[in-house]
Amino acid sequence: MTGRIIIDLFTTLDGVAQAPGGPEEDPSDGFRFGGWQAPLPSEAVGRSVTEGMDTLDALLLGRRTYDIFAGYWPQHTTGPEGWIGQLFDRVPKYVASRDAGIELGWQGSSRVGDDLASEIAELREKHEDVHVIGSIDLVQTLLAERLYDELQLWVYPVVLGQGKKVFGDGATPTNMRLVHSEIGDGGTLLLRYAPLPGEVQTGTVGE
Repeated sequence: MTGRIIIDLFTTLDGVAQAPGGPEEDPSDGFRFGGWQAPLPSEAVGRSVTEGMDTLDALLLGRRTYDIFAGYWPQHTTGPEGWIGQLFDRVPKYVASRDAGIELGWQGSSRVGDDLASEIAELREKHEDVHVIGSIDLVQTLLAERLYDELQLWVYPVVLGQGKKVFGDGATPTNMRLVHSEIGDGGTLLLRYAPLPGEVQTGTVGE
């Protein structure tokens, strides 16, 4: 079995993926738009997220996102979103950190990060669908080193002009293939891409 590493991100039209869920999620660098996703509900996005959960059998998270999840989901295993809490509580959770002394109190949690490439290769052997949710700093590393199989973007019709972007300055040039696209309600757009091998080529239009 060779599993997949799937990156899930909510992003704006100008590519900002920082702190969609709340004001305190990631205020680093003076980001003042935390929670920008909340006023833009979308049934299509919710449905797509739910479908992705059907095959999720492990989480790979950055330290900040892990702390947010660990502080929230174990207390939300009942009610309308209880099935998500139960799923996250049940599946293995891998936390990317170079700090060997971090305490990971949420059941099923373990650290990775000493040799991310080889550790992700091991995750592919253990799991079918490993999802990276949020964790934009970790995502930057996965994108740069091509340690992923699918980049899933839920694009919202808003421009922020600041914040951490999916592809910021200095991003690794990469060819990508569109796997799926879907227009959702409220002006949202679902885009799923897979990386392609080879270097980005240049040329002159018309020649």
